[in-house]
Amino acid sequence: MGSARIFIQSDWQQALRKADGEAWVSCKIAGKPTIYGCLKCLGVGSDGIPHITSSDEFVVHAVTKKSISVSCPSENTSSKFLSPYTGFARIHGKSITCMDVSSGGGLGLSTSTDGSMKIWQTNNGEIRRVLEGHIYDVNCCMFFPSGMVVLSGGMDSQIKIWSVEDASCPVTFKGHQAGILDLAVVDRGRNVLSCSRDGTARLWDCGRSSCLAVVAECGVPINGMCIGVPDNTVNLGSHEEPPSDREVGTGGKLLLLAREDKKLQGVSVQSRTPIFVFDGSDAFNCCTFLSSMSVLAGTQDGNIYTLDVRNTRTPVQTLCKSGAPVLSLMPFGEGFIASQGDGTCFVLQQDSAQVLELIGPDYDPVYKRGVQSWVAAMDKLVYTCCRDGIIRKYQLTDL
Repeated sequence: MGSARIFIQSDWQQALRKADGEAWVSCKIAGKPTIYGCLKCLGVGSDGIPHITSSDEFVVHAVTKKSISVSCPSENTSSKFLSPYTGFARIHGKSITCMDVSSGGGLGLSTSTDGSMKIWQTNNGEIRRVLEGHIYDVNCCMFFPSGMVVLSGGMDSQIKIWSVEDASCPVTFKGHQAGILDLAVVDRGRNVLSCSRDGTARLWDCGRSSCLAVVAECGVPINGMCIGVPDNTVNLGSHEEPPSDREVGTGGKLLLLAREDKKLQGVSVQSRTPIFVFDGSDAFNCCTFLSSMSVLAGTQDGNIYTLDVRNTRTPVQTLCKSGAPVLSLMPFGEGFIASQGDGTCFVLQQDSAQVLELIGPDYDPVYKRGVQSWVAAMDKLVYTCCRDGIIRKYQLTDL
């Protein structure tokens, strides 16, 4: 299902800050000419909020210091655009490829094509630790649930475990034959999972630094993965006990694999049994669980599939906001956040017809991002990372 999508000048907030300031807006519709328009500031109120009007093709509905809601009546579509309330100094010298935020929300973690991995404070972007040891690019990273240990994977085919306290690396996993593309932690972290360009997904024992099993052999690169607990009607295979006492928390878990050969695969972690294979329109880049019954997966040609794990033959929904690659997906509230290769990052909520667009990167790809919601004056915070090396932070107080 294709849909119209509204775009706005990435620095609209600065462009419309004073009287007579202007910014462009457009509506792109698959198979139709793009509709172009203009926003204009007529003046700024005493509260600092500009009074903005639009050309005839668009309607401005609401404006705050950080957001603006615009619709295109002819296409029956509307979007709310949110600017970051802070953009940290450049955390890395080159593209940021992945990031995560600790469970407590105080620390951020990011990796880069410059080969570095850094831990920084989320309140001000101050660098706390630099984790050095990978050769070449670091592709993926994440905090363990404790927030005091970090997991990373690189183009050097190595997976490393790091201490947040002193930046030491006590554990390195070796066994993959090509670069690591994604990681997952099983429960509290006695075991972890990895997927690679070598076409395998592996289960690792952190205590003994060893590979417990090859969970899947796909024969093609596995671009992304996600572990979750499916509905209890899904048959995950015959194992009732773990194959090894070193395997902890794998029972009842389904592993999603986003494959380069246009397939999304589900595998039982404990029994290693293939559960389903879904054929998509292009290479799958990412996947995630929305619930025990619902999963999302994004492709290189811009499709986002919603599948019911109890019956994956036909997607529940196929959404395409643009033809740009879907690079990351993450549950958020009653919906999800998606980022794409054209620099767009948007939030869709289940019961809302309006799309919330997180702007700022200005058409640079937005890579894997960390989203952390926790109780802090009821704030909801979203962090994005991008090719321009900047971490952006958004406050979603009205979702």
